[in-house]
Amino acid sequence: MFENLSERLGGVFERLTKQGALSEDDIKTALREVRVSLLEADVSLSVARDFVKAVQEKATGQAVTKSVTPGQQVVKIVHDELVHVLAGDNDNPGELKIDNAPAPILMVGLQGGGKTTTTGKLAKRLTEKHGKRVLMASLDIYRPAAMDQLAVLGTQIGVDTLPIVKGQKPVDIAKRAKQQATMGGYDVYILDTAGRLHIDETLMQEVEDVSKAVNPRETLLVVDGLTGQVAVEVAEEFDAKIGITGVVLTRMDGDGRGGAALSMRAVTGKPIKFVGLGEKLDALEEFQPDRIAGRILGMGDIVSLVEKAQETIEAEQAERMMKRFQKGQFNMNDLRSQLQQMQKMGGMESIMGMMPGMGKMAKQVEKAGFDDSIVKRQIALIQSMTKRERANPQLLQASRKKRIARGAGLEVSELNKLLKMHRQMADMMKKMGKGGMLKQAMKGMMGKGGQMPGGMPGGMDTKALEAAAKQMGQGGAMPGGLPGLGGAGLPPGLSGFGKKK
Repeated sequence: MFENLSERLGGVFERLTKQGALSEDDIKTALREVRVSLLEADVSLSVARDFVKAVQEKATGQAVTKSVTPGQQVVKIVHDELVHVLAGDNDNPGELKIDNAPAPILMVGLQGGGKTTTTGKLAKRLTEKHGKRVLMASLDIYRPAAMDQLAVLGTQIGVDTLPIVKGQKPVDIAKRAKQQATMGGYDVYILDTAGRLHIDETLMQEVEDVSKAVNPRETLLVVDGLTGQVAVEVAEEFDAKIGITGVVLTRMDGDGRGGAALSMRAVTGKPIKFVGLGEKLDALEEFQPDRIAGRILGMGDIVSLVEKAQETIEAEQAERMMKRFQKGQFNMNDLRSQLQQMQKMGGMESIMGMMPGMGKMAKQVEKAGFDDSIVKRQIALIQSMTKRERANPQLLQASRKKRIARGAGLEVSELNKLLKMHRQMADMMKKMGKGGMLKQAMKGMMGKGGQMPGGMPGGMDTKALEAAAKQMGQGGAMPGGLPGLGGAGLPPGLSGFGKKK
C-alpha cells in the first residue's frame, strides 16, 4: 500500500534534508515533484492541488527557511497535512458506534467489492478484539450461494449466522435478524446486503428500505481500493442516495498507489474506517491516519509493529525466551519460534515496512529475489531435525546434515547457511543479553499494566521502544525478541540462503 508514492516522496525529501539551508524556490521545486507524485498515485487533481497549496503556505515562511533543520521541518508539515487529508477533523475515524446493544451495522456496496468477506472479517475483529457477541445475516437473495457463503464464514470464525429461510425478502430478513439479536442477547448484528454490477434504483431502494427497518448505527460502504478514483465516485453516489457513515477499502495490499485512500476523505467527507490487506480473515486493519502518513513518508510504524508482536506472542512465553537469551541460550527451537512469529506478523516485507527507515532495505531484499518462502524452508529444515539435534545443534555433523536436508527436500548447503545464521544470532543474543539491550526491547513490548484507551498496552515504555528500534540495522532485536535485521544489506543468514525459483 502506497509503495510507489512512498518511494517517490522519499527521494524528494531525502534531497531536501541533505541541503541544509533552503530557499523558497527549493521548497516550490520540491512541492512540484510532490504534486506530480500524488497525481501518479491516482490522487484526484483537486485534492493534490489543495494539498500542495496548504503545504506551501506553511512551508515558505521564515520559521521554516531560517530554522536549523528546514528539510525536516518541511517533512513534518507534509506529514501533518497528510494526516489532515486522511482524517479530516476526526481524530479517530476507525472507531465504530456500537453502543446500545444490539447495534446494527449495514454493509453496502457493488458486487465484487468484497462485502461478504469483509463482513466476516469485521465480525471476527469485533468478537476477538472487542469481546462483542456478534450475529451475521445475509440479505443477498440474488447471488447464488451468497447466504451459504456467509454461513461457512461464520463456522470458520466461530460467529453465529441467522438461519436461512428461503423465499424471504431482504427487509423481512433484516427484521428477523433484529428480533433474533434482541432476544438472543447479541451486542452487534451485521447485515450483508446484496450488490449489483452498477448502481441502480432497485439496489438503492432495497438498501434504503432495510436501513429504515433497522436504523443502523453504522452504514459501511465496502469498495475495491484497486479501482482508484472510481471507488471515490461510488462512495459519493452511495452517500448521496442512502447516506453512509464510513468506508472500508478492500484489496489495498495489491495497490501500490493508494490514490483512493488519499482522496476518499477529502472528496466525500466520509472517514475510511478499515482497510482490507489480504484474503485471510484477520487481514482487516483499523485505518489510523497518523500511522499511514508515517508509512508513506518512510517513518515506519513502530506502534503497529509492537501491537502485532503482542498479538502473536504470549507474555509468559516472551519472559521465558528473554531469560534464556540473557543466559546466552539460543537453540534451534528458539530460532524456529522466532521464524514462526515472523510469519504470524505478516512476513518479512510487512515487518520491514513498519520499521523506521527500512523501506529501502525491503526493496533490496525484493530485488535480490528473496521472499517468505525462504523462512518456510528454514522451518522445514529445523522440523527435519530430531529433538536432541534441535536442542544441541553442535551435534550436526556430515551424516546427520545429509539426513536432515533430505528430509526437508533441500540441499546440505542450505542447511549449512541456516546453521551459520543460527550461530550469528546466538552470538548476537549473548551480546545483547550482557549489554541489557534485549531486556530494554522486551520491556518496551511487554509493558506492565492494563489497557490504555485505543487498546494500547498499558505501561508501554516508549523510550525503551525507541532504543530497541535504534538497534535495528545494528544487529539488534525487534520488540518481542524477534531477530534484528542486522547490519547493512540483507537480514543475517538470508544472504545466499536461497532465491525465488
